[in-house]
Amino acid sequence: MYNLAIKLYNLGAKVASQFSKKVDTMLKGQQDCFEVLRTKIDSNRCYLWFHAASLGEFEQGRPLMERIRQEYPSYGILLTFFSPSGYEVRKNYEGADVICYLPFDTPKNVRRFLDLAHPCMAFFIKYEFWKNYLDELHHRNIPVYSVSSIFRAEQAFFKPYGKGYAEVLRNFDHLFVQNEASKELLGGIGITNVTVAGDTRFDRVLQIRQQAKELPLVEVFKQGKLTFVAGSSWPLDEDLFIEYFNRHPEVKMIIAPHVIGEDHLQQIIGKVKGKVVRYTQATAENVTEARCLIIDCFGLLSSIYKYGEIAYIGGGFGSGIHNTVEAAVYGVPVIFGPNYQRFMEAQDLIACGGGFSINNSNDLNPLLDKLLSDNLYLQKAGQKAGAYVYSRAGATDIILKYLKGLL
Repeated sequence: MYNLAIKLYNLGAKVASQFSKKVDTMLKGQQDCFEVLRTKIDSNRCYLWFHAASLGEFEQGRPLMERIRQEYPSYGILLTFFSPSGYEVRKNYEGADVICYLPFDTPKNVRRFLDLAHPCMAFFIKYEFWKNYLDELHHRNIPVYSVSSIFRAEQAFFKPYGKGYAEVLRNFDHLFVQNEASKELLGGIGITNVTVAGDTRFDRVLQIRQQAKELPLVEVFKQGKLTFVAGSSWPLDEDLFIEYFNRHPEVKMIIAPHVIGEDHLQQIIGKVKGKVVRYTQATAENVTEARCLIIDCFGLLSSIYKYGEIAYIGGGFGSGIHNTVEAAVYGVPVIFGPNYQRFMEAQDLIACGGGFSINNSNDLNPLLDKLLSDNLYLQKAGQKAGAYVYSRAGATDIILKYLKGLL
């Protein structure tokens, strides 16, 4: 049944590739993968294989990858992605020796991939549970670990109809999960080789904060005024906060939309009252008079957050919010839409008073009124957000301590 589903998935992707450049790029990358492995893998070297579905999972696994590279330099690092949004951004990442796409999880692809890569250990980040890869790794006695995984009761593993699929989890030599709830769920189906390590993403955002870029143009734009930063925003998010800030010209606003396309950028510009400047067109002169700065390029958002006093994280009116801790690490309160239930850190931020979920303008407007008018409330909310991030650091150390005698 599983292999049939994979074949149908593969067929669907081939059809979709006729209409989607992203899917076409992925399929071509998978085809090229075997040649990459054939030409770049050194058969005399032992490789640690890290697999990340996309960019977010890569960032999650990155602290562990870099610590292993630093402390155990004799190992080669093989990094694979499933999505172009991960591979195309990080294909030149210097922390890995070989980087390629991961082919579809068919038995033939799996055997061919492992024959060429011959990893001595594998790490699957967060949600990656490819049955054929895991079965074959187990069959070949190659240790495999799940890193920063999180489990919920509604997942198929814990349903009566999912007992067969749950067997795939037994292929992991150890699972490093984010919370106690995940450990309890796994224990309920007889899986006990589990450690609650936390989320390595907290270690990563602390690294990012230390390495944050200085952005003089943003500093000039800010001019010491209270600044609202919206990261990874979508139109439904923008409709809400732009309407509010159009009535509050005394507050500066920075918008880093999730989709940087000309149509979307023009939509934002059309909604904002007052002077708007795009970052790629900014000068020290024109940003001084602007009240809204649009970040129309990639790679700056994690540094942009440090210039704000309030952060809004987009995606909560769609499939789910984006990275909240990337902003919270700077000690600023974070606001997001209603679809946050799958994100433990968002729930924790709400619980500690450093995060706020809104459903509509009736929620957002009084919240912003409170944050903007009560400086003590604003400061305390930001302190709680920052303290939460720092309190969750250390997952990488826990995992490395376990692996110390195995590497």
